[in-house]
Amino acid sequence: MISSYSEALQRWNGKPYYSLNQYLQEHFGEKIYKIALDGGFTCPNRDGTLGNRGCIFCSSGGSGEFSGARLSNDVSLSPDISANIRSQLEAGKQLISKKYTGHRFIAYFQAFTNTYASADYLEKLYMPVIAHPETAVLSIATRPDCLSTEIIDLLKRLNQIKPVWIELGLQTIHEDTSRFIRRGYTLEVFIDALHRLQEAGIETIVHTILGLPGESKDDILETHRFLAQQPIQGIKLQLLHVLRGTDLDTLYRVRPFHILTLEEYSDLIIRCIEVLPPEMVIHRITGDGPKQLLTAPLWSGHKKQVLNTIHHSFKTCGTWQGRMYTPL
Repeated sequence: MISSYSEALQRWNGKPYYSLNQYLQEHFGEKIYKIALDGGFTCPNRDGTLGNRGCIFCSSGGSGEFSGARLSNDVSLSPDISANIRSQLEAGKQLISKKYTGHRFIAYFQAFTNTYASADYLEKLYMPVIAHPETAVLSIATRPDCLSTEIIDLLKRLNQIKPVWIELGLQTIHEDTSRFIRRGYTLEVFIDALHRLQEAGIETIVHTILGLPGESKDDILETHRFLAQQPIQGIKLQLLHVLRGTDLDTLYRVRPFHILTLEEYSDLIIRCIEVLPPEMVIHRITGDGPKQLLTAPLWSGHKKQVLNTIHHSFKTCGTWQGRMYTPL
């Protein structure tokens, strides 16, 4: 275990937590950028299976505003998947070439629920991506209730070719909040999927949202203390964004609720990271809501300032990832 702030900085290359950049340097020898891909999926929260409007905070792009050219909305139509995905990859490579001179990337299926299809379709979609010589990692954002036995078997086979990461949007462990945000599945469903992914050897990253209406600081810390004891390898801590066009935006305009200030968020982030185990990779400590859609908080659009404030808070408090972590 790490015993001081200075020891944490030394271990994690100048940061008081185990960042994704540090992890990539250790495993691939370089920083690797993501290419966001769109596989044409929808979501059971949007197609009528569970609901029609998605989660209360989710934009019409399904968090895929930075993805490539979208495939057909109906995955059963089976368009020329390979050609479209190759085109998205090439466009993404051109985009990141302005800031990255490396030759590998993380292929990230981001928009909507990226395992919400048959295993046969998913194999056609994922295989050309993972076979691409420059793909280092295949990263897939999905829901725990969209991971059948057949799909996990496919992911296990793909993981034998190259690393596969599954990203699960839990957001909170509290069932009242879950119903409010229309997540559509229980904590038990999440735990079951998590353990099946663990048995398959699939690296799992969990998304949480800080600042959901009605949640106290203790509620948020409880979510992260719970995740600290689960078999997950990474976490994305996300500030709540109110985006135009969402039901959350409508609610905020009619009945405004408290939005975290930068100082509140900075304090909350370090308290959450303190309770996480030091071997858990911190994939994100803020977020990039599309500025053209952002209603609140407007300060979140200044990413450099946000990161500087968080890192300054770590230094002022003299704390680090895992300082308050207690293993079972």
